[in-house]
Amino acid sequence: MTRTFQKLKLIAADFVAALLAWMCFFLLRKYLLSEINEGYRFTGGELFTLTGSALMIALFWTVLYTLIGEYRDIFRKSRLAEIIRLARISVLGALVIFFALLLDDQGVSSYRLYYKTITAYFLLHFFITAVLRTWAITTVQRLVRRGVISFNTLLVGSNMLARETFHELARTGKHLGLKLVGFVPVGDTVDDELAAELPARGSYTRLPALIRALKIEQVVIAIEPSEHRMIQEILSLLEGTPARVSILPDLYQMLLGSVKVNHLFGTPLIEIKHDLLPPWQEVTKRGLDILGSLLFLLLAWPVYAFTAVMVRLSSPGPIFYAQERIGKNAQPFRIYKFRSMYIDAEKQGPALSSDHDPRITPWGRFMRKVRLDELPQFWNVVKGDMSLVGPRPERRFYIDQIVKVAPHYRHLHRVRPGITSLGQVKYGYAETVDQMVERLKFDILYIENMSLAMDFRVMLYTLKIIVEGRGK
Repeated sequence: MTRTFQKLKLIAADFVAALLAWMCFFLLRKYLLSEINEGYRFTGGELFTLTGSALMIALFWTVLYTLIGEYRDIFRKSRLAEIIRLARISVLGALVIFFALLLDDQGVSSYRLYYKTITAYFLLHFFITAVLRTWAITTVQRLVRRGVISFNTLLVGSNMLARETFHELARTGKHLGLKLVGFVPVGDTVDDELAAELPARGSYTRLPALIRALKIEQVVIAIEPSEHRMIQEILSLLEGTPARVSILPDLYQMLLGSVKVNHLFGTPLIEIKHDLLPPWQEVTKRGLDILGSLLFLLLAWPVYAFTAVMVRLSSPGPIFYAQERIGKNAQPFRIYKFRSMYIDAEKQGPALSSDHDPRITPWGRFMRKVRLDELPQFWNVVKGDMSLVGPRPERRFYIDQIVKVAPHYRHLHRVRPGITSLGQVKYGYAETVDQMVERLKFDILYIENMSLAMDFRVMLYTLKIIVEGRGK
């Protein structure tokens, strides 16, 4: 509750700042245009216009800040970095408002007045917002330093470097809000002093389970240079978990210049990037998912009705089929489909379908070719379980087999699974675990190149496959 309140406080500070800046600018503009003289009085219409426009402008700035990602991770913000960032965003927002509202201002008689008005608005907005935002961030930082807001942290490593990192974080890491709740050994040796001060939480191979059980929000990897060969394995284990990951760099990496370190004046940590898309693209992608799915559900209801009737007539059993799949951050969810198989198709246990699978009904075979069986998943998209485009979700039964061969499969759990995917359009349905691993390279390629343009291309390719009836 405290975290939510602090985030709302920052949003409110920005909203009020934008409101005040526009009202001050409204008066300043009238002064610059010589519209204010002795005895001037506001009319009711002007007050109404001012209030309405100020609210709309404040809403515009709040949406802009959200799209750019200003309200992400507010508990680790630097005041100086925020002021520099705010200056850049203020320039962008002021230019948008200038071209949208002020360029055709009938009261402006010369370009010099244009320059004065846009400069005045930028300065007013920047300084008022800087003051209120600095206040909001300062109060948040105070709560973090006092430990009111903290982040459960797990230390990966068990030798001297891990012990030194523990002491360093305890001494200088208060501003980060890290609350060390234990360590996980990596090698065969455990530093006695570290074990006496911090509880061991089990083997590093259990990291995903430990993160869920202990509600871990930050993982700090502090392993000896001789153990660096294990970093890739550890990072693979951490894929798909919600925890932030930091690595303690060694001197060799620093001298090579290959490291950009965060928290320079505290414990030097390399932050592993979690965001695959810029915030504005992530927000846009989710908005398009919801809007596109709702429109499709509304407009395609005759297709849904016809398909439902055909499923009912094709064989005894329910129209819809629900099955547990694993989604973003390795969280399970129920995926919905039109039933394409006879009932009790998996009474002998989980099995992948094939080209001539006898469990599939004749109508089910047609549905799969044109992807009609996937239509109910648009509801999964609206719910937030899935996206229109993303790696296809699998069952835990098969994931456990895949990760034995390809541990980097966990990389797919960083994003929402999709109705369609690059792996599905380029490779198709997988009939064996080996084929799932083969298809994995296309899904990894998608994640490493995620963008709205990539999503658009995958959807176009999916439509091409549906029209050609090349699904299976």
